[in-house]
Amino acid sequence: MGRIGVETIPMRVLVVEDDRKVAGFIQKGLGQEGYAVDVLHEGHDAADQAHALDYDAVVLDLMLPGRSGLQVLRDIRARKPALPVLILTAKGSLEERVTGLDSGADDYMVKPFALAELSARLRALLRRGLPRETRLRVADLEVDTVRRMVRRAGKTVDLKPKEYALLEFLMRNIDRPVSRTHIIEHVWDIHFDSISNVVEVHINALRGKIDRGFTPSLIHTIRGVGYMLSEKPS
Repeated sequence: MGRIGVETIPMRVLVVEDDRKVAGFIQKGLGQEGYAVDVLHEGHDAADQAHALDYDAVVLDLMLPGRSGLQVLRDIRARKPALPVLILTAKGSLEERVTGLDSGADDYMVKPFALAELSARLRALLRRGLPRETRLRVADLEVDTVRRMVRRAGKTVDLKPKEYALLEFLMRNIDRPVSRTHIIEHVWDIHFDSISNVVEVHINALRGKIDRGFTPSLIHTIRGVGYMLSEKPS
Protein backbone atom coordinates (compact mmCIF):
# COMPACT_ATOMS: atom_id res chain seq x y z
CA MET A 1 0.00 0.00 0.00
CA GLY A 2 1.17 3.55 -0.67
CA ARG A 3 2.57 5.23 2.42
CA ILE A 4 2.31 8.98 2.71
CA GLY A 5 4.49 11.44 4.57
CA VAL A 6 3.95 12.77 8.05
CA GLU A 7 4.05 16.47 7.27
CA THR A 8 0.99 18.40 8.38
CA ILE A 9 -1.56 19.69 5.93
CA PRO A 10 -1.37 23.44 5.30
CA MET A 11 -4.62 24.60 6.80
CA ARG A 12 -4.12 27.47 9.23
CA VAL A 13 -4.21 31.02 7.88
CA LEU A 14 -3.81 34.36 9.66
CA VAL A 15 -5.78 37.24 8.13
CA VAL A 16 -4.70 40.74 9.18
CA GLU A 17 -7.39 43.10 7.89
CA ASP A 18 -8.87 46.17 9.59
CA ASP A 19 -12.08 46.15 7.55
CA ARG A 20 -14.22 43.79 9.60
CA LYS A 21 -16.62 43.10 6.75
CA VAL A 22 -13.81 42.10 4.40
CA ALA A 23 -12.13 40.04 7.12
CA GLY A 24 -15.38 38.23 7.87
CA PHE A 25 -15.93 37.55 4.18
CA ILE A 26 -12.47 35.98 3.86
CA GLN A 27 -12.83 34.02 7.09
CA LYS A 28 -16.17 32.57 6.06
CA GLY A 29 -15.07 31.77 2.50
CA LEU A 30 -11.80 30.07 3.43
CA GLY A 31 -13.52 28.34 6.34
CA GLN A 32 -15.93 26.73 3.90
CA GLU A 33 -12.91 25.24 2.14
CA GLY A 34 -11.65 23.65 5.34
CA TYR A 35 -9.09 26.21 6.48
CA ALA A 36 -8.78 27.33 10.08
CA VAL A 37 -8.74 31.14 9.83
CA ASP A 38 -7.69 33.53 12.59
CA VAL A 39 -8.33 37.26 12.18
CA LEU A 40 -6.61 40.36 13.57
CA HIS A 41 -7.84 43.89 12.86
CA GLU A 42 -4.70 45.81 13.90
CA GLY A 43 -1.01 45.59 13.14
CA HIS A 44 0.27 45.78 16.72
CA ASP A 45 0.36 42.09 17.57
CA ALA A 46 0.26 40.58 14.08
CA ALA A 47 3.93 39.63 13.81
CA ASP A 48 3.97 38.23 17.34
CA GLN A 49 0.96 36.05 16.61
CA ALA A 50 2.38 34.90 13.27
CA HIS A 51 5.54 33.88 15.13
CA ALA A 52 3.83 32.25 18.11
CA LEU A 53 1.39 29.99 16.25
CA ASP A 54 1.91 27.41 13.54
CA TYR A 55 0.47 29.28 10.54
CA ASP A 56 0.83 28.08 7.00
CA ALA A 57 0.14 31.45 5.36
CA VAL A 58 -0.70 35.09 6.17
CA VAL A 59 -3.11 37.35 4.27
CA LEU A 60 -1.97 40.88 5.08
CA ASP A 61 -3.54 44.30 4.45
CA LEU A 62 -1.13 47.22 4.15
CA MET A 63 -3.22 50.00 5.68
CA LEU A 64 -3.55 48.89 9.29
CA PRO A 65 -4.00 50.82 12.53
CA GLY A 66 -1.19 50.54 15.04
CA ARG A 67 1.50 49.21 12.72
CA SER A 68 1.58 49.33 8.95
CA GLY A 69 1.37 46.20 6.86
CA LEU A 70 4.88 46.70 5.51
CA GLN A 71 6.24 46.94 9.05
CA VAL A 72 4.36 43.76 9.98
CA LEU A 73 5.74 42.06 6.88
CA ARG A 74 9.33 43.00 7.75
CA ASP A 75 8.81 41.78 11.31
CA ILE A 76 7.47 38.45 10.04
CA ARG A 77 10.36 38.06 7.61
CA ALA A 78 12.89 38.69 10.39
CA ARG A 79 11.43 35.87 12.49
CA LYS A 80 9.81 33.46 10.01
CA PRO A 81 11.52 33.91 6.63
CA ALA A 82 9.74 30.98 5.01
CA LEU A 83 6.16 31.79 6.08
CA PRO A 84 4.13 32.61 2.92
CA VAL A 85 2.63 36.12 3.02
CA LEU A 86 0.04 37.37 0.53
CA ILE A 87 -0.59 41.12 0.56
CA LEU A 88 -4.24 42.06 -0.02
CA THR A 89 -4.68 45.81 -0.29
CA ALA A 90 -6.36 48.71 -2.06
CA LYS A 91 -2.91 50.05 -2.95
CA GLY A 92 -2.57 48.99 -6.54
CA SER A 93 -0.01 51.19 -8.28
CA LEU A 94 3.01 49.57 -9.91
CA GLU A 95 5.35 51.25 -7.43
CA GLU A 96 3.32 50.00 -4.46
CA ARG A 97 3.22 46.45 -5.81
CA VAL A 98 6.97 46.45 -6.39
CA THR A 99 7.58 47.80 -2.88
CA GLY A 100 5.40 45.12 -1.33
CA LEU A 101 7.09 42.29 -3.21
CA ASP A 102 10.57 43.69 -2.57
CA SER A 103 9.72 43.91 1.14
CA GLY A 104 9.25 40.16 1.24
CA ALA A 105 5.69 39.40 0.16
CA ASP A 106 5.20 36.16 -1.79
CA ASP A 107 2.17 37.47 -3.68
CA TYR A 108 0.21 40.70 -4.07
CA MET A 109 -3.52 41.16 -4.73
CA VAL A 110 -5.43 44.39 -5.16
CA LYS A 111 -8.92 45.07 -3.81
CA PRO A 112 -11.64 44.61 -4.89
CA PHE A 113 -10.91 40.91 -5.28
CA ALA A 114 -12.65 37.62 -5.98
CA LEU A 115 -12.56 35.06 -3.20
CA ALA A 116 -11.99 32.30 -5.77
CA GLU A 117 -8.78 33.99 -6.93
CA LEU A 118 -7.58 34.60 -3.37
CA SER A 119 -8.18 30.94 -2.56
CA ALA A 120 -6.37 29.82 -5.73
CA ARG A 121 -3.38 32.03 -4.96
CA LEU A 122 -3.22 30.69 -1.42
CA ARG A 123 -3.28 27.13 -2.73
CA ALA A 124 -0.42 28.02 -5.07
CA LEU A 125 1.60 29.47 -2.18
CA LEU A 126 0.91 26.44 -0.03
CA ARG A 127 2.11 24.10 -2.79
CA ARG A 128 5.53 25.71 -2.75
CA GLY A 129 8.37 24.35 -0.68
CA LEU A 130 8.54 20.63 0.02
CA PRO A 131 6.79 18.44 -2.52
CA ARG A 132 3.43 17.16 -1.34
CA GLU A 133 1.40 14.19 -2.32
CA THR A 134 -1.77 15.15 -4.16
CA ARG A 135 -3.19 11.62 -4.10
CA LEU A 136 -3.18 10.05 -0.67
CA ARG A 137 -3.91 6.37 -0.09
CA VAL A 138 -4.10 3.97 2.82
CA ALA A 139 -5.59 0.50 2.34
CA ASP A 140 -8.51 1.07 -0.07
CA LEU A 141 -9.12 4.67 1.04
CA GLU A 142 -8.04 7.29 -1.50
CA VAL A 143 -8.05 11.10 -1.32
CA ASP A 144 -7.48 13.42 -4.28
CA THR A 145 -6.36 16.63 -2.55
CA VAL A 146 -6.63 18.75 -5.70
CA ARG A 147 -10.24 17.84 -6.45
CA ARG A 148 -10.97 17.17 -2.75
CA MET A 149 -12.53 13.82 -3.61
CA VAL A 150 -12.60 10.82 -1.28
CA ARG A 151 -13.21 7.19 -2.25
CA ARG A 152 -13.22 3.98 -0.27
CA ALA A 153 -13.22 0.66 -2.08
CA GLY A 154 -13.99 2.64 -5.24
CA LYS A 155 -17.09 4.28 -3.76
CA THR A 156 -17.28 8.08 -3.50
CA VAL A 157 -17.55 9.37 0.07
CA ASP A 158 -19.31 12.70 0.56
CA LEU A 159 -17.67 14.71 3.36
CA LYS A 160 -18.44 18.10 4.85
CA PRO A 161 -15.56 20.66 4.75
CA LYS A 162 -14.36 20.06 8.31
CA GLU A 163 -14.73 16.30 7.94
CA TYR A 164 -12.56 16.45 4.84
CA ALA A 165 -10.00 18.69 6.56
CA LEU A 166 -9.81 16.32 9.50
CA LEU A 167 -9.43 13.28 7.25
CA GLU A 168 -6.65 14.83 5.18
CA PHE A 169 -4.85 15.87 8.36
CA LEU A 170 -5.04 12.31 9.69
CA MET A 171 -3.88 10.87 6.36
CA ARG A 172 -0.88 13.16 6.23
CA ASN A 173 0.02 11.79 9.66
CA ILE A 174 -0.47 8.14 8.73
CA ASP A 175 0.48 5.67 11.49
CA ARG A 176 1.25 8.62 13.76
CA PRO A 177 -0.98 9.31 16.80
CA VAL A 178 -2.19 12.92 16.88
CA SER A 179 -3.57 14.55 19.98
CA ARG A 180 -6.90 16.30 20.25
CA THR A 181 -4.97 19.55 20.83
CA HIS A 182 -2.91 19.00 17.67
CA ILE A 183 -6.09 18.43 15.67
CA ILE A 184 -7.71 21.56 17.10
CA GLU A 185 -4.63 23.67 16.26
CA HIS A 186 -4.71 22.65 12.60
CA VAL A 187 -8.40 22.18 11.82
CA TRP A 188 -10.20 24.77 13.96
CA ASP A 189 -9.46 28.48 14.43
CA ILE A 190 -8.08 30.26 17.49
CA HIS A 191 -11.55 31.02 18.88
CA PHE A 192 -12.50 27.35 19.08
CA ASP A 193 -13.93 26.31 22.45
CA SER A 194 -11.54 23.60 23.59
CA ILE A 195 -14.10 22.32 26.09
CA SER A 196 -16.56 21.29 23.39
CA ASN A 197 -16.64 17.78 21.94
CA VAL A 198 -16.53 18.89 18.32
CA VAL A 199 -13.42 16.78 17.58
CA GLU A 200 -15.12 13.65 18.87
CA VAL A 201 -18.27 14.49 16.90
CA HIS A 202 -16.29 14.83 13.66
CA ILE A 203 -14.26 11.68 14.35
CA ASN A 204 -17.50 9.75 14.84
CA ALA A 205 -18.92 11.24 11.65
CA LEU A 206 -15.80 10.19 9.72
CA ARG A 207 -15.98 6.69 11.14
CA GLY A 208 -19.56 6.43 10.00
CA LYS A 209 -18.62 7.41 6.46
CA ILE A 210 -15.26 5.75 5.82
CA ASP A 211 -15.15 2.82 8.27
CA ARG A 212 -18.71 1.58 8.70
CA GLY A 213 -19.28 -1.30 6.30
CA PHE A 214 -15.61 -1.52 5.29
CA THR A 215 -12.66 -3.63 6.40
CA PRO A 216 -10.27 -2.89 7.99
CA SER A 217 -11.29 -0.03 10.27
CA LEU A 218 -8.83 2.81 9.69
CA ILE A 219 -9.55 5.40 12.41
CA HIS A 220 -8.26 4.31 15.80
CA THR A 221 -8.59 5.87 19.24
CA ILE A 222 -5.26 5.89 21.05
CA ARG A 223 -6.17 5.95 24.73
CA GLY A 224 -4.61 8.87 26.58
CA VAL A 225 -3.21 10.34 23.34
CA GLY A 226 -5.79 11.02 20.65
CA TYR A 227 -6.44 9.42 17.27
CA MET A 228 -4.53 7.69 14.51
CA LEU A 229 -5.33 6.67 10.97
CA SER A 230 -3.74 3.33 10.11
CA GLU A 231 -4.59 0.08 8.40
CA LYS A 232 -2.84 -1.71 11.27
CA PRO A 233 -4.94 -2.77 14.28
CA SER A 234 -4.61 -0.38 17.23
